Amino acid sequence: MRFLCLFFLFIFIPKGIAQNNFKFDDSDYQTLLQKSKTAQKPIFLMLYASWCPHCAKMKSEVLKDTAVTNLLSKNYVCAWQDIEEKEGILLNKKFNITSLPVFIFLDSNENELYRLKGEYKTPVFISEIQNALNPKQQLPYLEKIFMADPSNTQKWLHYMNVLKKGRDRINLSQKANIYLKTQTDEQLISETNWSIISNCVTDISSREFQYVLHHKKEFEAVTSPLRVERKMTNIVSELLIPFTESLDTINYYKQRKIAQTIQTQKTDSLIFRYDLTIAERTNNWKWYQKTTLESTEKFAWNDAAFLKDISQNYLKNIADVPSLKYAIKWTNRSLALNDSYDGTILLSYLYIKINDKKSAISAAQKARVICTEMNFNPKIVDELYLKLGIN
Repeated sequence: MRFLCLFFLFIFIPKGIAQNNFKFDDSDYQTLLQKSKTAQKPIFLMLYASWCPHCAKMKSEVLKDTAVTNLLSKNYVCAWQDIEEKEGILLNKKFNITSLPVFIFLDSNENELYRLKGEYKTPVFISEIQNALNPKQQLPYLEKIFMADPSNTQKWLHYMNVLKKGRDRINLSQKANIYLKTQTDEQLISETNWSIISNCVTDISSREFQYVLHHKKEFEAVTSPLRVERKMTNIVSELLIPFTESLDTINYYKQRKIAQTIQTQKTDSLIFRYDLTIAERTNNWKWYQKTTLESTEKFAWNDAAFLKDISQNYLKNIADVPSLKYAIKWTNRSLALNDSYDGTILLSYLYIKINDKKSAISAAQKARVICTEMNFNPKIVDELYLKLGIN
């Protein structure tokens, strides 16, 4: 009887949680290529990082599912590498990885057959693995038929839709340019070509984007004002983010001039935020002060948190009283939009900094009321009271 119970228990273990002894290879890249040749199977390579939550979820859930591992082990030599380890660092550079996780399908001659990025649900991931096995869905085939007829919209769309599964927009632009060069200016104004421009064009100075910029209403008619506006903000972000992150101020200010030519409220507001970010990160408080005095009320007036952040930087880094009075104005505006304990504390300290003790005490007393009503830890307001010499 005990034997029968164990037998039936084994039979009825759900497929998704059955014992799974499948393991990913962590050999170096050249060894992996040799294994691929020997096994006469393509390579499935996952690149990940230990700090990436999407990577962790794919590894702990999707890549533990027996339906996935059975499909992979049957058809591929499977490997993974951490992009922060020795071999992974090299592969990260080799495959130009910009987001994680990435799944690369290669043949033994290093031809990239397919690529995926990001987190997937198990059924969708299985479907994509099957797509990668289909020669007519693979990138070399799709590129070949596209290049044979680069003006064919449907062939480009098919190629583009597979490409963008594994690449960021900036990596699509070079291929897209081949197609877009076959289109006249008038042909660009169509729903399909708008989709291609939106997904693939990243050069703000390109003929296609400049045409959008000068024919905004026509493109809004074939898509929507919101999508055109979103494309304009995205292209500014893609232009300025790399220089903001690298703190390359020389190239940032060069590209900023180009971004300013768009001249919409949204893009100008975005440029303002990048200006403050790079000024803050480089400790260029003179530029920060000049920019905020000129544009805070234009671009941040209805953003309580942003106004508070700017004022906090003034408290820490700006000394002259006239400018600090603007910070007080912005903090009061922030409190009018969203009354807050930390904003009230900030206001009191700003008043202290300009030697307006009466107003500082008034703000501190208001902070004490909020602290009591909300049952907050009184340490911060106690320190403020001590500084002001009040009980």
